[in-house]
Amino acid sequence: MMTSTLYESMLTAARLGQKQLCILIDPEKFDMEKAAGFLRSLPTNTTHLLVGGSVVPQGMTEKVVKELKLFTAKPIILFPGDYSQITSAADGLLFLSLLSGRNPEYLIGQQAKAVAILRESPLEVIPTGYILVDGGNHSAVAQVTQTLPMSQKDIEAIVDTAIAGVFMGAKLIYLEAGSGAVIPVTAELISAVKKEIKIPLVVGGGIRTNEQLNAAYQAGADMVVMGNVFEK
Repeated sequence: MMTSTLYESMLTAARLGQKQLCILIDPEKFDMEKAAGFLRSLPTNTTHLLVGGSVVPQGMTEKVVKELKLFTAKPIILFPGDYSQITSAADGLLFLSLLSGRNPEYLIGQQAKAVAILRESPLEVIPTGYILVDGGNHSAVAQVTQTLPMSQKDIEAIVDTAIAGVFMGAKLIYLEAGSGAVIPVTAELISAVKKEIKIPLVVGGGIRTNEQLNAAYQAGADMVVMGNVFEK
């Protein structure tokens, strides 16, 4: 496997206070014929592209990644809903463990199934503690994984879950309100988690405006993920 160049750059940026912006692309919704124009329309401060979705037809992720590679040199990182979305065409992989749920399939089952693909893959694998919080709607993540999001009011439980992820070896903690969230992850929750972890904190779900983006950064997010607003 590759050396941790992607992660080291994320870690360095976080330590220097350099905020990072990821644009999430759902392969199922992406128009590959408009890839070049889509990439030109993205904010100039975009640092990474994430590719993945809760449900994606077989082989579509790889096609989208290869098309994006024709028009951008930005790192492309997989954000897979399941192991079938993994492709070595990308640069890296968020190796997600759904810490907020109690479904063993998404705590270790999917991860074990991915090993046969990853064993010989050049992908940089980044262990990520993934925490789904209530964004005010029934998210695709909750539906597919058959798990419940954690209440954003239960800050202590979410902080403890994030710390447990760190103890288990996570290199990133990802607070996710879910695609199409009505309520993004609150500044209070972001701040509480950030105070307790030393690894980079990723925040996504329901962030549509510059005001929401900057609020997440100011609360302590090292990397913000935006998606739906650019799909439109």
